[in-house]
Amino acid sequence: MIRLLLLTCLLVTTPLLAQRTPGLKQPVEIIRDRWGIAHIYARNEHDLFFAQGYSAASDRLFQLEIWRRQATGTVAELLGPKEVKRDMGTRLFRFRGNLDQELKHYHPHGPQIVQAFVDGINAYIREILKTPEKLPIEFRLLNTKPGYWTPEVVISRHQGLLGNVRDELNYGRLVHLIGADKLRQLQWFHPARKATEPDLTLHVSGADLMQPILEIYEAFRLPLKFSATDEGPGATEEEAGLNRQQQIADWFDTEKQYVGSNNWIISGKRSASGFPMLANDPHRAQSVPSLRYWVHLSAPGWNVVGAGEPTLPGVSIGHNDYGAWGLTIFETDNEDLYVYETNPANPNQYRYQGRWKDMRVLTETIPVKGRKPATATLKYTHHGPVVFEDAKNYKAYAVRAGWLDRGCAPYLASLRMNQARNWTEFRQACAYSRLPGENMIWAGRPSAGKNTIGWQATGLSPIRKNWTGLVPVPGDGRFEWSGYLPIQQLPHKIDPPEGFVVTANNNLTPADFPHRNAVGWVWANPVRADRIKEVIQSKPRHSIDDFKALQADYLSMSARSLVPLLKNLKANDPVVEQSRQRLLNWDYQLRPESVPAAIYVAWETELRQAVYSATVPEVARPYLRSVPMKRVVDWLTHNEVPPGLLTKALEKAVATLTQRLGPDPSLWLYGQPNNKHITLTHTLSSRATPEQRAKMNLGPLPRGGYGETVNNTGNGLNQEHGASFRIIVDTQDWDKTVGINSPGQSGDPASPHYADLFPLWAQNGYFPVYFSKKKVQSVAESTISLQPSGTGQINSPAGRRK
Repeated sequence: MIRLLLLTCLLVTTPLLAQRTPGLKQPVEIIRDRWGIAHIYARNEHDLFFAQGYSAASDRLFQLEIWRRQATGTVAELLGPKEVKRDMGTRLFRFRGNLDQELKHYHPHGPQIVQAFVDGINAYIREILKTPEKLPIEFRLLNTKPGYWTPEVVISRHQGLLGNVRDELNYGRLVHLIGADKLRQLQWFHPARKATEPDLTLHVSGADLMQPILEIYEAFRLPLKFSATDEGPGATEEEAGLNRQQQIADWFDTEKQYVGSNNWIISGKRSASGFPMLANDPHRAQSVPSLRYWVHLSAPGWNVVGAGEPTLPGVSIGHNDYGAWGLTIFETDNEDLYVYETNPANPNQYRYQGRWKDMRVLTETIPVKGRKPATATLKYTHHGPVVFEDAKNYKAYAVRAGWLDRGCAPYLASLRMNQARNWTEFRQACAYSRLPGENMIWAGRPSAGKNTIGWQATGLSPIRKNWTGLVPVPGDGRFEWSGYLPIQQLPHKIDPPEGFVVTANNNLTPADFPHRNAVGWVWANPVRADRIKEVIQSKPRHSIDDFKALQADYLSMSARSLVPLLKNLKANDPVVEQSRQRLLNWDYQLRPESVPAAIYVAWETELRQAVYSATVPEVARPYLRSVPMKRVVDWLTHNEVPPGLLTKALEKAVATLTQRLGPDPSLWLYGQPNNKHITLTHTLSSRATPEQRAKMNLGPLPRGGYGETVNNTGNGLNQEHGASFRIIVDTQDWDKTVGINSPGQSGDPASPHYADLFPLWAQNGYFPVYFSKKKVQSVAESTISLQPSGTGQINSPAGRRK
């Protein structure tokens, strides 16, 4: 009787809503659970992806609109002249290949799947435009409406983690300014077999590299920011560009340093259940809404749950009925900067193999809000887009971007992975995953007595036979790619004897890898990976709770190396001495409630600055804005330390904390609004009223950790990077899966799912990710039935889904 009453209550609180949705072939059921995840049940493949697009648009409409404008080079139409260069860059780097072949790369049914997804997005847009007053607040603040999608929007590369061309230009500048040996000393290039690796020989004029060569490239890559002055005609490009170079430098350096991830798998012999397990927490920018979007897709031939980006069909991280998979960044180098001699008599010709060769020239018109349309002249060498012309020195610069080739839309090849039934099929699917470079891991359900776990590095990897790809090279024909390395020839493992695989953006490529110049030279500090391995090896078997604790782990491996250096020192100031003692008695955990954690992070910050000032020549600082933490730790622990450096850095740290948190050290808690915290500021916050901002902006909430703990929270006081999405899977039972997504599934501030997961995430919590329909129904918040047009009578009115 009690169970019957509970079921009756559940049915009352989760009404069935039905509506006609033109474009569907058969009815589709969407169960929205209490955490905002859409579980989509369709009767055919077309309707499944149509409904995924429809659902994504209902949750993330403004996010999709910004993606569409960036992908189509129409941002200036919305924000005015200051975005013209962005639109020029987008159009210059637009994919211009055969669309049908492109879509078939991602899945045999790629054209049909992507078109269905786009049709679903457009169906929701048509529906909401009938009642424009219900559009999310962002559209009202910008006085605009959403535009319709095409398949070309889905395959845009504008937001991808692309390559290293900016580093390449800066390395060329640094070789010119300080020499290759000094650069190798400061940057941590690895794995290297000898001191003269990698080869940084500069075959072009270093002095010429000091110009704004990548300005157009950087303009389209920079995240879109709004200001209160974007309305009307807007500021000119020149007026808005005063801080652009600093903004660009900050963003590129921060992305390179903190965009990472953790993932690991263990075999059944290391799990409490006896079945393989997987954990993944990709690290990207923290934002409202987040980058990731959970969804459950179920139809004949498809049954997969996990997260991708709302702009893409399918699931990039998750599991199906047969196995689970996850990803972290694997460093490949698919960009090169080429320098050409141009014809003094014709700037549209460049010298190649001893002859003048014509550039391809296109002209496009860019609509600009409040102004006449701008004309963009787009030039291409046979290597790629021309980004800069130096008329004085008769030079041109072009980026060879491998990602402009077929099959490089980020994560879209996940569609093949979604249907993999075993490691062999999953690895075959990985062969189509070209961008970004990834460490793909697989944990499969037991089959034929095997508990298979595997790792496959993926990515677009040009083969360079006579140079490293780390500095610009002449475009005269001497430095050419020799095709791409087949993905299955990249590093990989299957069922390793140790029973686990860990990747955290650290180097996993052996020094004798036969195609050394096809993969990257700069990797993350291995401290996160080392800590994960340490914990996995610390006990014989692990549970989901163990994996939760490990994803939230706050131990600093660098602190474990550096704090003992204070042991035989003594400070004269009593507060500094007390701080030294606190550190020596500390467990190296950067917990929010810890005072020593606050002291350590402030001290480490001063140490890093001291090492940077002591080692990086001033002339190099605009192009090398930090020294890798691995270099800092090695220098401090293995080399002679200048007298007083450690205590002087501690004195500065104590002074900083006193100024920031007050004179009482007992109140120097690490996680607090004036120290380590997270505040999420909506991109349109500056345009909103105080009442609107109160709903749009979130936080502050206390945080722990920093940029090099497993729980990566970045090195700023406000956490701007880290894991907004997490997943843990025990293949014994798919209904054991847990996950999180901060701040919520919806991007609409008016939705109850806009920020409902933010407090849970900030406490390193999770929600259950149910897979069986019975379990899904037990946590249903609402159910909607999408009906094809022309079917029977609809009894229940349809409401707008948030």
